[in-house]
Amino acid sequence: MPHPQLSAAAPTLTTPRLILRPHSLDDFEASLALWSDPVVTQSMGGLAFRESDIWQRLLRYGGLWAILGFGYWAITDRSDGRFIGEAGLADWRRDMVPSLGPVPESGWALLSDFHGRGLALEAMQAVLDWSDRKLASDETCCIISPSNTASLKLANKLGYQPGGTGQLGENCVTIFKRPRAATARQTLATAR
Repeated sequence: MPHPQLSAAAPTLTTPRLILRPHSLDDFEASLALWSDPVVTQSMGGLAFRESDIWQRLLRYGGLWAILGFGYWAITDRSDGRFIGEAGLADWRRDMVPSLGPVPESGWALLSDFHGRGLALEAMQAVLDWSDRKLASDETCCIISPSNTASLKLANKLGYQPGGTGQLGENCVTIFKRPRAATARQTLATAR
């Protein structure tokens, strides 16, 4: 699949309650708080991320957009600009069996104070609407720990269907796939 021109910038997406915007260096402390939150990390091995991990994560976010033309957004509260989480699409080239291949992998994480309000659903609907319109891939995927019931429910609401299991390190994960929305597929075909 041909890749977009280098140095694509993340667009800003707006929903009724959220603004999804490109990350900046000012997001370092908030991202560190997110990935140190034990409620957030419990389904990902349970370990808080170190400062160096967060720094590398922020650099990877920028790199995804620059090289692949898609990536992650910082999720902020539309009313006050507060950072509440991160969501987006990536090609992490995970060392897992089976390989996810070149399919964009969606992911989301919100600070635990913001769980249970439908904000992850709102953010990911915006991400997937953007993806359906802008990316050439016919599908996206995500991987979720079988114990992460909240993310399993969210994946279902977003149209993801179980597509098998995988092994990521010591963890067994469920692989989910979501085809691009039919209306977006027709729009892209017409635009070509």
